[in-house]
Amino acid sequence: MKQYIGSIALVVADYDAAIDWYTRVLGFQLLEDTDMGGGKRWVVVAPAGTAETRLLLAKASTPEQLARVGDQTGGRVFLLLHTDDFWRDYERMKTAGAQFCEQPREEAYGTVVVFQDLYGNKWDLLQLKPSSECSD
Repeated sequence: MKQYIGSIALVVADYDAAIDWYTRVLGFQLLEDTDMGGGKRWVVVAPAGTAETRLLLAKASTPEQLARVGDQTGGRVFLLLHTDDFWRDYERMKTAGAQFCEQPREEAYGTVVVFQDLYGNKWDLLQLKPSSECSD
């Protein structure tokens, strides 16, 4: 049996602003943007080259949801964006206006830096060392 997480819902304040940021700053691909009626849309983005894990950009529709935009994990790193070339992606993101919370650092498991998305959710940009990657 094979299982994987296909989509992770990310609560956003505005569909178009989120699409712009994720595609322009992170280089994600817009996979779907379907009008669901009543102001709702089914918006899916994913890192270039990925086949499985995607982000479902879900617009906040209640005051409780709006209060969670940018703070889905209480200030902890929310998502880890793996890359095969840390410095290429770091420089591209920096040029595109990404907000980094620290300087890149080398850890036992790889090269990493924390950055924030347009709403303040914290992410890791991470290139694992070959010995750190899990095998199937």
